[in-house]
Order: sequence, then structure tokens, then C-alpha cells
Amino acid sequence: MQEVGIDLGASRPRLLTPELTEGAIWLVTMGCGESCPVVPGALREDWPIADPAGQPLPRVRQIRDEILQRVTQLVADRDLR
Repeated sequence: MQEVGIDLGASRPRLLTPELTEGAIWLVTMGCGESCPVVPGALREDWPIADPAGQPLPRVRQIRDEILQRVTQLVADRDLR
């Protein structure tokens, strides 16, 4: 991610808790299908994206770029600037 100017050095995964989702209007999940969490009142969209864990670097870059493309498209489609 540093290749594209994003520092994730201090970031850690967090469980999706009711407190974390409080006030959420949109939930985008990635590849969990029917086992995706449900957040009452939030719109949900699951993107069929591969898990980058354990993948070779070129594949991780492809996954990263696919997420960027999808986020960019979501922002444009929903006028979420």
C-alpha cells in the first residue's frame, strides 16, 4: 500500500461490532457471500474479491487495484464525494 501512498503500518484488523457499525449507512464486504455480517439499517454490498493473504506480490497488487477501482466507481455512482 505504501507504493500508492497509503501507510497501514499502525492499522490492525478489528472485529465488526455493533459499536463500530453504529450510524453506518453502507456496508461493503469483500468475498464473504452469504456469511457476510448484517448491520441493521445499512445497505450492504458484497464484492467478490480474493483474499490477498498469502498471495504473491503481483496478485496482491491486482487485488489492491481492483478495490481502488470499485471504491472509485462506488463514489462516482453514488455521488459520495
